[in-house]
Amino acid sequence: MRRGVSRAARAALAAGALLAAVAAPAARAEAGVPCARRDPLRLPFFGDLHVHTALSLDASTQGTRTTPRDAYRFARGEPLGVAPWDAEGRPLRSARLARPLDFAAVTDHAELFGEARICNDPALAGHDSVVCRVYRRWPRLAFFVMNGRVSALGGSERHRFCGPGGERCLEAARGPWDEVRAAAEAAQDRAPACAFTSFVAYEWTGSAGTRNLHRNVIFRDARVPELPVSAADEPSPWGLWAALEAACRRGVPGCEFLAIPHNSNLSAGLMFEPVGPGGAPLTPSEAALRAANEPLVEVMQHKGDSECRSGVGTEDERCDFEPLPYDDFLGRYLPLHRSPLQPLSFVRSALGEGLAVAERTGVNPFELGLVASTDTHLGTPGLVAERGYPGHGGAGTPVGDRLPAGFTDAIEFNPGGLAGVWAEENSRDALFAALRRREVWGTSGPRLAVRFFGGFGLPEDLCERADLAEVGYARGVPMGGRLAAQPAAAAPAFAVQALRDPGGADGPGSLLERIEIVKLWVEDGAVRERVVLAAGPPEAAADVDPATCAPRGPGFAALCGVWRDPDFDPAERALYYARVLENPSCRWSAWACLDAGVDCRDPASVGSGFEACCDESWPRSVQERAWTSPIWVEPAR
Repeated sequence: MRRGVSRAARAALAAGALLAAVAAPAARAEAGVPCARRDPLRLPFFGDLHVHTALSLDASTQGTRTTPRDAYRFARGEPLGVAPWDAEGRPLRSARLARPLDFAAVTDHAELFGEARICNDPALAGHDSVVCRVYRRWPRLAFFVMNGRVSALGGSERHRFCGPGGERCLEAARGPWDEVRAAAEAAQDRAPACAFTSFVAYEWTGSAGTRNLHRNVIFRDARVPELPVSAADEPSPWGLWAALEAACRRGVPGCEFLAIPHNSNLSAGLMFEPVGPGGAPLTPSEAALRAANEPLVEVMQHKGDSECRSGVGTEDERCDFEPLPYDDFLGRYLPLHRSPLQPLSFVRSALGEGLAVAERTGVNPFELGLVASTDTHLGTPGLVAERGYPGHGGAGTPVGDRLPAGFTDAIEFNPGGLAGVWAEENSRDALFAALRRREVWGTSGPRLAVRFFGGFGLPEDLCERADLAEVGYARGVPMGGRLAAQPAAAAPAFAVQALRDPGGADGPGSLLERIEIVKLWVEDGAVRERVVLAAGPPEAAADVDPATCAPRGPGFAALCGVWRDPDFDPAERALYYARVLENPSCRWSAWACLDAGVDCRDPASVGSGFEACCDESWPRSVQERAWTSPIWVEPAR
């Protein structure tokens, strides 16, 4: 793993202004008409913070033509044509959300903004370079060549056609970045309805070889740097944070950002290494810097679940959810390259490691709230329905110029998830503040509304009361918060409430099965784990009919539970988060098999591309879920 930091990045780190800038209250970003729909006890909003359009090299080389403006219109409920396209430029497929999103962020890969623009614009020097000719003639080959250069060289050398110091490509990158900014501004609803919020954002696509270190960078408002800091500029996360400190917080008055790591499941354990920029164990200041810049993690998306994996640091049987059978990107293409999964590839282990580091240094570097998103490369934010899933592309199955035979994506991938946010209103200020304080949760797709409170004074009958949220805020803290234990304090109680996805015109979403609370704590220097049932039956009683995909068995429209930790020790550092599970339902691949008329008893019905329908190693059902951000309990001293 590269841990080098550029001279400019080291200067920004040495300035020491980061923590003060994050802690200081910023001026209101979005002046204007207040939102008509506002609640001091906060409202649930759903969105997608990981979206790629044709401005991303990998999306453009798979045939995506969606622009950032198109993506935001799709998020707001408009129909969208998607690849492939016919000779007249008409899309052969289309998509539309059953319900608009409340917010979204287009996060195109910043690394090759300029290179792709030069390759597409005959007026720019470098357009006739060998690399650009490959890009236009053999786009998928160019995807590997151009991305591989960034991964292998880490910004030490751009393509020759970029000119000395990469100046041509940096200048050309202004066009795509201006397009991203303009699209976000055009999509932002500043009317009293506050129907939709957009964020200026991008993806920093750093890696150590093929081991994923990617981050999505979300800006609070329109005050952003002139250019995004890419992995071609700063190849390490430490360099990214430092350069953003210089270019954003110190370079643009009022600029504020946060970074969200994603797909730790493809990092081969590197995403959450508890080391500083030089490879030594984290110091308190380094741990604080990391925590301040990255308050969130993307726990689930198109390329798999990153919460946990059974047998890899945990024996939790419900951790085998949408797993990938490899631990870095190269493993997808070279099965012999695959190596044993590492615990620190997963968020739960990282949360536990954060407790352990806090025991040693007094500062938790991995105090991470949990969100989810899609990572769509079709420019279709929020397209998470299992039935009719068109694929998302990117590292998955490229569409090209014709409809694929069989499955629309690699069978190990999935439609992705959504981010849930508790905020007073649907505005940039309110949503960004909620992201920063971690009052957020992730779902694997359904719009499950989940509240989670912890406190030493929460009543046992809180689920029976109409003022659950009011009492939760007054006598405890919400998800993402911290509790301070007292030496003689009783055990904390945790209240969790979940409502099923209300659905739309076609009816409500699936019924709920259960709510679990996951506890991690440090005991005798080691991280321990416990999963407890907070609400619902002890044994699952529902399933899905594999022949028709019809749900079977009982379930709940709402669940609520109050659990008090019987083993609480005020001297131990701990955290708790909730996991909500729906009843089983058909996975997208099972729907595709059903809709294609596949009957595994009749080999003649198994069309080309559908062979995996009869491979019993792939599940036909999925148990959709939601994960809340943790609540941390600081030990009594």
